[in-house]
Amino acid sequence: MFSILAERLRQGHRTISFPAGDSPRLPDRFRGLPVLDAAKCTGDCRRCAEACPTDAIALADNGPRLDLGRCLFCGECAQACPANAIAFSQDYRLASRTRKDLLIDGRTFRLAEALDDKARRLFGRSLQLRQVSAGGCNACEADINVLTTVVFDLGRFGIQLVASPRHADGLLITGPVTEHMRLALRKTYEATPAPKLVIAVGACAIAGGPFAGHSEQHDGADSTVPVDLYIPGCPPHPLTILDGLLRLLGRLGPEGARPAAR
Repeated sequence: MFSILAERLRQGHRTISFPAGDSPRLPDRFRGLPVLDAAKCTGDCRRCAEACPTDAIALADNGPRLDLGRCLFCGECAQACPANAIAFSQDYRLASRTRKDLLIDGRTFRLAEALDDKARRLFGRSLQLRQVSAGGCNACEADINVLTTVVFDLGRFGIQLVASPRHADGLLITGPVTEHMRLALRKTYEATPAPKLVIAVGACAIAGGPFAGHSEQHDGADSTVPVDLYIPGCPPHPLTILDGLLRLLGRLGPEGARPAAR
């Protein structure tokens, strides 16, 4: 017993201060919000689009446009672009309320807005979520699980993962929704008491990820159930997930449409 207490004292306080205090320190290799600089784009070059494995990049007259919902954050586009018109910042804030807001052109990016007052009164103090892996590879699932550790301590915000949809306020969905999981997802959604929330976590749950277009999956959660929050990434960093959840609950200050990271 004394050795356990001594080790606990040696380790000290391990929970990060987020969202209070300074911005979290992330590894140099972390890839966050993409930065698109249309002024550097030569216009007729398609190397970035051709390098993207999920067709997340489209070229328009005013430069490239990137679909965060499809993006795997692999960095292939940045390496392929000869003009360095695409780069990845360390901005972990990626969640949006609508699928449309995930289409970025380098000028602005609209962060997730909070639920309305009535919904915040229902879910703001205690949010119970049932996690559904609808064909995921376990990467997004692992980072969701990390949120329950002492470092992130999801429970301090009143957010918990529960074992049954009947005890849940909503669903946290990962995976592209495979054909074999579609009925299970629909039944899980129906078993969750109304009113309820649905959160799509990761590129697969948003748009099918690297499996987009495959006949044995359905290109994301909103093919089967309505989605209230989209959290991009492959997988999303735990801070990206946590930031999205807190914005949905109105725990972080409203920032609306903000300039893309530089």
